[in-house]
Amino acid sequence: MTENLLHLLQVMGTTLRLPVSFVVIEFIGTMAFAISGIRLASAKQFDWFGAYIVGTATAVGGGTIRDIMLGIPPFWMTNPVYIICCGLSLLYVILFGKKIIRQQSTWFIFDTIGLALFNITGLEKTLNMGYPVWTAVIMGCVTGAAGGVIRDILINEVPLVFRKDIYAMACIAGGIVYIIGYSVGLQAEVNAILSAIIVISIRTLAVKYHWQLPILKGEDHKEE
Repeated sequence: MTENLLHLLQVMGTTLRLPVSFVVIEFIGTMAFAISGIRLASAKQFDWFGAYIVGTATAVGGGTIRDIMLGIPPFWMTNPVYIICCGLSLLYVILFGKKIIRQQSTWFIFDTIGLALFNITGLEKTLNMGYPVWTAVIMGCVTGAAGGVIRDILINEVPLVFRKDIYAMACIAGGIVYIIGYSVGLQAEVNAILSAIIVISIRTLAVKYHWQLPILKGEDHKEE
């Protein structure tokens, strides 16, 4: 059974242009983002199907946009495992998620983990396709942040990435760290851990200490 699972991961890794360990990372990120989307949908009183749609859009939205921009079929269209992962996330929230639904901190944890892990898969996939490093940083940011934009639109909220919170900038910082490690030949898994730590740390510290980007003020906000 273990050999069959390893073979499946290797096949998926070849298809996704990712190392086997990064396929596992993508699964974990899918679950984390799906749970964060389903949790917010539940707060808006969505039914099970609506919550599943929001969770799935959160989990695969960024990767879909990335793959379209890279000129390849979206990853979830060639393997149903990701859609199944989102279904399992919904089941988890239904059965065990009362604390997840109630607590704001649990949404933040899942959203931040998904952001960090999807940023990594976007970076690695883009680099493996031969694109330059600056493109990889952008695609990592798209993979990590775009799903959250779709989620917020579906639940009728201003997307978090467009507000004053440090969100996409955390992806860019993690992407730069990943590129530096990639350039000096750091092992991919170690590089991924360092990048994830940077994204999670920046996002956590930004929320804790209220770090914000400057707000662009329009005509209505000019001082008299």
